[in-house]
Amino acid sequence: MKTLFADTFYWVALINPGDDWYNRVLNTSNSLGQIQIVTTDEVLTEVLTFYSEAGTRMRQRTVEFVDNILNNTKIQVIEQTHASFLAGLELYRSRFDKGYSLTDCISMNTMRQLGITEVLTHDQHFAQEGFVILFR
Repeated sequence: MKTLFADTFYWVALINPGDDWYNRVLNTSNSLGQIQIVTTDEVLTEVLTFYSEAGTRMRQRTVEFVDNILNNTKIQVIEQTHASFLAGLELYRSRFDKGYSLTDCISMNTMRQLGITEVLTHDQHFAQEGFVILFR
């Protein structure tokens, strides 16, 4: 079974039907077939942060969406650890010339550890590190 990493971009777009990428992300999701999706606690934290000031209804929708991710057996959520933080910080430290967020760095490390090469994102930072981004 193919494994894909889901970045913040992917979840943010799926949560909000008003997002510019919503239809494209939804159509792509529906066409993926049997896949395993991997994401991280840090990505989900970033999603919750993204919608933190979007009003009560959107905050509630986001929490319910994240709860569904956490309870979905087809999605593996990698737990945040101090070791993953430190490894992400090391990659962040080594890329001062890039605009990577710490969450990006942790995600990239996770992808490398798990041998994942494709990512459900539009974020060019992943392409800069040699990953295949699925939204252009």
